Amino acid sequence: MNRYGGLVWSLARRHCPTRAEAEDATQEIFLDLWKSAGRYDPAQGPEAVFVTVLARRRLIDRMRSRKREVVGVSLASAEVDHLVDAGATGERASEARLVARALDKLRPEQRQVLLLAIGEGLSHEQIARVTGFPLGTVKTHARRGLIRVRELLRSPGPEDGDGDERGAAEEDRDDESAG
Repeated sequence: MNRYGGLVWSLARRHCPTRAEAEDATQEIFLDLWKSAGRYDPAQGPEAVFVTVLARRRLIDRMRSRKREVVGVSLASAEVDHLVDAGATGERASEARLVARALDKLRPEQRQVLLLAIGEGLSHEQIARVTGFPLGTVKTHARRGLIRVRELLRSPGPEDGDGDERGAAEEDRDDESAG
């Protein structure tokens, strides 16, 4: 660790979006090196090359894993309307479709952060790890996204389509509370 710590750390910082993830990656790489030490063959090259190759492979694996998680979330967001139609009925389905339409009007980053937070139940730190966004950026996307969704749900405008479904849902609630 003393000899190659700087090398592995610099590789991890280049490949990982956050310092915390780079620390985790560095620790995992050294554990892997310890387990794989028997595979090192001095005839094939210097120790530094062995360490570098193993470290880069592990870091690339981590990057690919992060990308798969983000792609999975993107697919989930594309099917929000389908899931709403299949699983909900009546007023709840109507409200869910309104929210899904509002989410579709957000910037992609805001939608992704909100879907991870609400749909997947991830914390801001977990979202930062999955997306590669800085923690402050995740919090900003979440806040601005929620504000925008609230605005879209309060005042359906011409860009929101006909707005009839929102009005009908509100009228239904008003009728229920009056009766």
